[in-house]
Amino acid sequence: MVVLAASIVSKSGKVLLSRQFVDMTRIRIEGLLAAFPKLVGSGKQHTYVETENVRYVYQPIEALYLLLVTNKQSNILEDLETLRLLSKLVPEYSYSLDEEGICKNAFELIFAFDEVISLGHKENVTVAQVKQYCEMESHEEKLHKLVMQSKINETKDRMKQKASEIDKSKIEKNRGDKGFMSLQSMGSGRIEGGFNDLSISSGGGGFGSGSNFGLSTEIDSYSSKSKGRPPSSATAPPKGLGMQLGKSQRTNQFLESLKAEGEVIVEDIQPKLGSQSRAAAPPPTDPITLTVEEKLNVTLKRDGGVSNFDVQGTLSLQILNQEDGHIQVQIETGRNPSILFKTHPNINKDLFSNENILGLKDPNRPFPTGQAGDAAGVGLLKWRMQSTDESIVPLTINCWPSVSGNETYVSIEYEASAMFDLQNVVISVPLPALREAPSVKQIDGEWRYDSRNSILEWSILLIDNSNRSGSMEFVVPPADSSVFFPISVRFSATETFGELKVANVLPLKGGNPPKYSQRTQLITENYQVV
Repeated sequence: MVVLAASIVSKSGKVLLSRQFVDMTRIRIEGLLAAFPKLVGSGKQHTYVETENVRYVYQPIEALYLLLVTNKQSNILEDLETLRLLSKLVPEYSYSLDEEGICKNAFELIFAFDEVISLGHKENVTVAQVKQYCEMESHEEKLHKLVMQSKINETKDRMKQKASEIDKSKIEKNRGDKGFMSLQSMGSGRIEGGFNDLSISSGGGGFGSGSNFGLSTEIDSYSSKSKGRPPSSATAPPKGLGMQLGKSQRTNQFLESLKAEGEVIVEDIQPKLGSQSRAAAPPPTDPITLTVEEKLNVTLKRDGGVSNFDVQGTLSLQILNQEDGHIQVQIETGRNPSILFKTHPNINKDLFSNENILGLKDPNRPFPTGQAGDAAGVGLLKWRMQSTDESIVPLTINCWPSVSGNETYVSIEYEASAMFDLQNVVISVPLPALREAPSVKQIDGEWRYDSRNSILEWSILLIDNSNRSGSMEFVVPPADSSVFFPISVRFSATETFGELKVANVLPLKGGNPPKYSQRTQLITENYQVV
């Protein structure tokens, strides 16, 4: 006997499941099962139907048919015995004998059919033996369940760690706010008492307003908050020094303790002059200052290659005195053909195109003078460069996370181009939520862990010919490699891609050329490895 297939079909002819025990194409089995409802006569109690090639042995089960498709040479008595055994197994695995119940337990039924029929021949088994065989333990299944449960437990642990870190950050934030409030109240009393003892007059004494020490800005912000009392004009200048003498050491100790715990401290400093707020651009002292600045927007792929490389440069002019405004600026541009220059609308474009001289269209008009707090100046020229050439990228980062046991080893390497010497380089690597700081095994430079934002910062003060490449290795608990991206990079340089230089400043009203200074810097605006 050879059983070709065991199937369960509805009385309308819909196939719910079918298990083939010999090699058959899908088209053939579908054709055989589609022909079966047409062969079953209505009102007759047949147990089998024969065609030219196959025999259908079937048994009604409520609204369904349990069907065996066999060849015509098979023993029909054995086929009926097999059919009866299968009819006993179907209710054992499908409690509702309808389409929904059969489809829901289709795989269990197929496994049971496999235990009864092997390669088209019936096995000598009973219903109890089939259930026992199907319920036997599987080592692979147990291993799969253990792996799934471990992943679930790991996810729960991460959730608990994240929740505890959020609670901890809230507590530390509240503690920091209370600490600053107490510092302000203590500072106001110490300032008043200290100045009454010192009896410093409004003339400033030997210390003056404290500007020689660069402390007046910080002190004015503290003194303006002391118990809401307005400072008198007679003692306003020396208050900066009094605050520093009475409170500097304890304040610094408190701030250092917070920084050691991973807090980001924002000093309560409100400069009075706008120029002091730009640490990167100190106030100009020369009559004329020309600033060349380029901003980098770079997106690198973690596996290599450049997604985006965009350089935007500006040349700005700042004049302190009105009498120095009648000038023209002669510049020298690099030989990079991919850089596109664009002048200000008030600049004479023909003069720039022919002679590389930046001057106003109306030579009788002077350039506007900048205010004391305007460190940006007036924009004269803009340029832009875009590329996908990886060789011109100033700094590339390679990150290699690898899981070993219960730890993840992360190796990060940087390679700097020889075109620039990079300053104040900071590479920020995101980390998974950690209870403790990562274990740094090796590093070229310094590192700091920001627990609030879960970021590891790798700092290199200067990258020049002595350290064009460097590496860092640290260890964290098991984590997916995508957690360590995107990596953000910050740096600056004193050279630019445009290689633009100021050759000379030409006076339009005669006389000696005015004194001028040039500042050049390359900074990162958005530099990431994704």
